[in-house]
Amino acid sequence: MRVFWFLLLTMVVVVTAVTLAVVGGGGSAVLQDVEPQRFTDPLPASRPVGRADIEALRLPMAARGYRMADVDEALSRLGAELAERDARIAELESALAGAQASAVSTGADLFKQPGDRPAEPGDAPQAGGPGRTEGEGR
Repeated sequence: MRVFWFLLLTMVVVVTAVTLAVVGGGGSAVLQDVEPQRFTDPLPASRPVGRADIEALRLPMAARGYRMADVDEALSRLGAELAERDARIAELESALAGAQASAVSTGADLFKQPGDRPAEPGDAPQAGGPGRTEGEGR
């Protein structure tokens, strides 16, 4: 019977020692707290976001997926960039439509190159291309 109590006591001491070693109850922390991952290379704040920035973006992992704050930050930045680009595209399209409308009303040629002479009503298209006269030959 003494052997049984000795083995039982020894087993309790061993289990207690292992438990204290794992949870860090012995004065020094065995399992230290780890700082959560942060963005190592966030989206640039000083310039517009480009395709390479999006391809290089790596969001830090959390216990169950990605960190919501970092994902929200990246998505809000991308949304702002897209809204700014959409506004700029709409502005340029309206300016182009206005320029085309004014050119149609005045009869100006939008595709005329600098230095081209205006076409005369009696001019026929030349087979040699622009810049050739009838006297120039083959």
